[in-house]
Amino acid sequence: MASFAAACRISARLASGRAARGFTTSSRCLAAQNFVMPALSPTMTEGNIASWKVKEGDSFSAGDVLLEIETDKATMDVEAQEDGVVMKIFSQDGSKGVQVGTRIAVLAEAGDDISALELPADEQPKQAAQSTSEPAAPAPREEPKAASKPAAKSEVAASGTYDHSYPLLPSVGLLVHEHGISKEDLSKIKGTGPNGRLLKGDVLAFVGAIDAERPAAVSSRLSKLAHLDLSNIKVAEKKAAPAPKAPEAAASKATEAAPKPEKVLVQLPVSLEHVEELQRRLQNSADVSVPIAKFVSKATAFANSRLPAIPRAPTTSELFDEVLGLDKAKATKFSQGSYVPTIADDFAAPRRTSASKTDIIDLLTGPARKSSSSPTRRPAPRIDARAAPGGTHLFGVLVPKEEKARAQLFLERFKLALEEVPETLI
Repeated sequence: MASFAAACRISARLASGRAARGFTTSSRCLAAQNFVMPALSPTMTEGNIASWKVKEGDSFSAGDVLLEIETDKATMDVEAQEDGVVMKIFSQDGSKGVQVGTRIAVLAEAGDDISALELPADEQPKQAAQSTSEPAAPAPREEPKAASKPAAKSEVAASGTYDHSYPLLPSVGLLVHEHGISKEDLSKIKGTGPNGRLLKGDVLAFVGAIDAERPAAVSSRLSKLAHLDLSNIKVAEKKAAPAPKAPEAAASKATEAAPKPEKVLVQLPVSLEHVEELQRRLQNSADVSVPIAKFVSKATAFANSRLPAIPRAPTTSELFDEVLGLDKAKATKFSQGSYVPTIADDFAAPRRTSASKTDIIDLLTGPARKSSSSPTRRPAPRIDARAAPGGTHLFGVLVPKEEKARAQLFLERFKLALEEVPETLI
């Protein structure tokens, strides 16, 4: 640009040196240039001038910010591409709706005397003529639609004007720019988008590219599909809940389903001769009376301690421990028993449902006494008067079949405590 201005000034001086009478030339030959509103984005059609950073007559350098332009998306700075001088500003701070390509200022070359320069002509009309002639180029191809274009415009225009408060979509802004639609014509287009927003189809219908009724039809169809149609849905009748089964019936079924374990009676004769002898010695020597019930209770506790564990099916955890070799470390070899020995005659004799019942301890300690115990207590066994000499009685326990060996060991230990070491039971 600097070389171009210098060439103009040199040619002007040469022309003035040879000037003939009747006309004059000057150095004001294209020394200043128009500065138009730039397009800061492909879809930008207009902008607002927020503020100028330079004034008329100010010089600037390349990279300096000349002004700030506001668009519907952002506020951006416009920088100078080369050195120059501001000759004239046409659009002042706060100018609204300045179309792209409109002259907003005139700039001169750096070092020029702006008082001796003339303002260049505004080239906007020429550009407008070019813009209107460019869309007319494909006229032969769109000849069949030329007749429908004015009709479409007249139909839309007849409906009134519309205020498009929303920013134009990029696709809509590009169509508006390509077809040179002014702001007045844009207000005549009815938007069929959400809340009356202008869509691409509305602009295409306005310029006659598609049927004028198509945007409204598409908008109506989409609006209908956006709502769920519940008119054909029928509420199902509520069915009565089935009556719950009686708890007694369920309990009886569970009882019937569970198999009853088979039980066996394990018996062993036990002599109480040593116990009676120890009882007499204590009475004579220390005048202490220890009832037989004390010996029987202690012998039962001794026999129940550290019995072999009850055989049962292994659990999944125990099977896993066996695979890992941990079964021996965690195995429980002994357990506490809960057996209570009963005189064998009690298993054979029929039980009486009387309010007064005799306990085994009463039979062992002396003659039966009247008792006011609860009738729910277990019927006491009777010792036959014709028992074996030496106070021998047949004791037994009723256990499941799989615990037979365990119960046999209990009775043997019970017999050992009463016959061999009754002194340890005191």
